[in-house]
Amino acid sequence: MTQTLPLLDKTVLVPRGEGQAKSFSQLVERYGGIPIEIPLIAFRPIEKNQRLHNALMTLDTYDWIIFTSNVTVETFFSFFKKKEAGHSFPRIAVIGKKTAEVLETMEFSPEFVPSAYVAETFVEEFSPLLDRGARVLLPKGNLAREYIARSLTERGAQVDEVIIYETYLPDESRDMLARKLADQQLDILTFTSPSTVDHLMAVVKEYGLDMQLGNCLIGCIGPVTEKKLHDYGLTVHASPKEYTVKEMINSMIAYIETEE
Repeated sequence: MTQTLPLLDKTVLVPRGEGQAKSFSQLVERYGGIPIEIPLIAFRPIEKNQRLHNALMTLDTYDWIIFTSNVTVETFFSFFKKKEAGHSFPRIAVIGKKTAEVLETMEFSPEFVPSAYVAETFVEEFSPLLDRGARVLLPKGNLAREYIARSLTERGAQVDEVIIYETYLPDESRDMLARKLADQQLDILTFTSPSTVDHLMAVVKEYGLDMQLGNCLIGCIGPVTEKKLHDYGLTVHASPKEYTVKEMINSMIAYIETEE
């Protein structure tokens, strides 16, 4: 039984919001686990400002636009009005399969997707496509790294970063997370971005729950998130080479089966 259901009766933190949690939770359930949905990160569009307005009105002057997540795609196109944006859309580069899939639903296709879904690989593989002086638009969240913009600028591109959404921890998540950790009702913690780590640790520090983390297995997506966990002194038990939720779960299962 445990061979076919390696997560049997284990409670797994699903740190995504309602719109994104379903497939994650179904994957946990498929292996016998009990998903505990507590969004550690939520997004809200900014109030449209002059900088964003200018970027939208001059889209046809950019050579490339870069989308780093499905949230970036969805938020950008909530602002985008085709009739206001000139006659042409920039060439599109994206990070991640999910980002590309969401983009396709907007009836646009990416011209570039890196072989690995991290900023460092993106820059390495994307840079040769840029002519010196190429104009690049980079819509982003308020907590996003500056690595892509800085690196492409160093390589001669003109990069305009435009913040289009804010990242925050929902109040209801703070209370629920504190209760679950205090009662030791989370066997496995999963993290999908550095922000999810920061938000959980803010709750841990606020409620003095450091000791409870020692009883949890920890999995994450991507080296940047893994580094953030290490910065807090936490042990990471599962971090897959392919940066997807599915592979993170598979990596955690492999760890559990090795330990049994």
